[in-house]
Amino acid sequence: MHIYRTHNCAELRADHVGQEVRVSGWVHKKRDHGDLVFVDLRDHYGITQIVTEVDGPAFAVIEKLRPESVVTITGKVTARAPDVVNPNLPTGAIEIRATEAVVQSAAQELPMPVAGEADYPEDIRLRYRFLDLRRERLHANVMLRSNVIASLRRRMIDQGFTEFQTPILTASSPEGARDYLVPSRVHPGKFYALPQAPQMFKQLLMVAGFDRYFQIAPCFRDEDARADRSPGEFYQLDFEMSFVTQDDVFAAIEPVLHGVFEEFADWQGKGRTVSPLPFKRIPYRESMLKYGNDKPDLRNPLIITDVTELFRGSGFGRFASMVEGGDVVRAIAAPNTAEKSRKFFDDMNAWAQGEGFPGLGYATQKDGVFGGPIANNHGQEGMKAIADALGLGPNDGIFFAAGKEAQAAKLAGLARTRVGEQLGLIDDKRFEFCWIVDFPMFEYDEDNKKIDFSHNPFSMPQGEMAALETKDPLDILAYQYDIVCNGVELSSGAIRNHKPEIMYKAFEIAGYSQAEVDTNFAGMINAFKCGAPPHGGSAPGVDRIVMLLAGEPNIREVVVFPMNQKAEDLMMGAPNFATPKQLRELNLRTVEVAKAGA
Repeated sequence: MHIYRTHNCAELRADHVGQEVRVSGWVHKKRDHGDLVFVDLRDHYGITQIVTEVDGPAFAVIEKLRPESVVTITGKVTARAPDVVNPNLPTGAIEIRATEAVVQSAAQELPMPVAGEADYPEDIRLRYRFLDLRRERLHANVMLRSNVIASLRRRMIDQGFTEFQTPILTASSPEGARDYLVPSRVHPGKFYALPQAPQMFKQLLMVAGFDRYFQIAPCFRDEDARADRSPGEFYQLDFEMSFVTQDDVFAAIEPVLHGVFEEFADWQGKGRTVSPLPFKRIPYRESMLKYGNDKPDLRNPLIITDVTELFRGSGFGRFASMVEGGDVVRAIAAPNTAEKSRKFFDDMNAWAQGEGFPGLGYATQKDGVFGGPIANNHGQEGMKAIADALGLGPNDGIFFAAGKEAQAAKLAGLARTRVGEQLGLIDDKRFEFCWIVDFPMFEYDEDNKKIDFSHNPFSMPQGEMAALETKDPLDILAYQYDIVCNGVELSSGAIRNHKPEIMYKAFEIAGYSQAEVDTNFAGMINAFKCGAPPHGGSAPGVDRIVMLLAGEPNIREVVVFPMNQKAEDLMMGAPNFATPKQLRELNLRTVEVAKAGA
């Protein structure tokens, strides 16, 4: 018999009754019933119930066990009585009558319990992450993550992609987020940077003649945490393809994402559906108008409508004057709210003010009669025209977002989501994918009063050189695209600008000289001068994919050892101070930051 186990804690069934077995694991729960002591023994695979009588040979050891102690149990498999069978447990028809118990590691008093799913403060959970990961939900999430990555890898290979590894120590990039810098010992005063993404390298692989690259790539960015973004590091399914159009990129990655989401749609019996292939394509400007953002949640049936012209010359003076001044008015339906109290609408207005907006206008409606200050001033006939534009029923209310176009779109988008959530309109049993396409190549930077890149400076402009030379820069679209699922942006991508002369011209429009391009992007521009194929790709975020599939609201719940919101690893004590010896080796000195008020 093996020294530790003949079976794991999820294997034993009724057909093992009568066999002598050995299992090892952690004491999940212990229950003392007077003459009997029961232990739920847990390992990576599951739980098996152990039982011993007070006069049994293993009682003396089992009776002293604390939760989360590691123990090896030897005994005979017996059938549970029919009235105590646990149908929710794979091993629920049997138990092990212990004849021997060997403590492998005794647990001290725990800073947090493992059994149960009660919430605990984040700092406790992260400091003792090894305990947190023993809990059923987190353990399952990590296993889901592993299985999703394996599925992604398998599907990419099946699509003809080859996996490559790109450098972790590289050069700093002047574009994007803040870099993490690594000092060089052998080159005093110089620093490596951890890659924000393998962007340059994967494009250079295409220039080198490889055709379809991918990797599950670690990326490092010194940026603040969000619910859907880890501070410090994250992983993405990075890929690039040569001799492809935008359609080719979509055709290659859609089956991979669709297949993975279908594979795990019923994870833990969630029974979800996935939008069919091909995924819907929505131009950027249409998305900003209809959904108020460029990452729409298509599970929400509400559509934003531009009603600016319907308020021109209106009796509602505030909106009328705003429209005359160049502002816009956007409307969002509030279906079947006739029976909602005035408080529902007032609370939405207070919510908007809490988000930093002046407010959210509204009109109520019951049996086709509109109410509220806006309706009283705009008139029933004017309100009916708005209702017709939105396709409202006789008991649907309306919310209004007014202001400069960007601000009105932002508020309308947030309000659309909020109304959908408040009214229970969002179906959590669906995964709805879409592509956002036709991003503007340039935008006007109000702060610096200049034209700048809006999304990705290395994208191919639609129309190439002719567009750059003949069009208003703000009218030029790019071959840029985002893949979005349930309101979460999984990645940005683009068909790359592989022609040096077009790159120089695009950067010239944004105010960069040829010398600056040659200096800042020497590796890429020099490579392109040696013959580069048309190429493009994207990089869906692995953490976000798993977060969606696990149904978790925060990305930290699907990362094995995440940092906190301050980018601290509480478990390992990072970041920490370097020793004087380390600093001398690196030719570095640290400067103490002055305290506030000093």
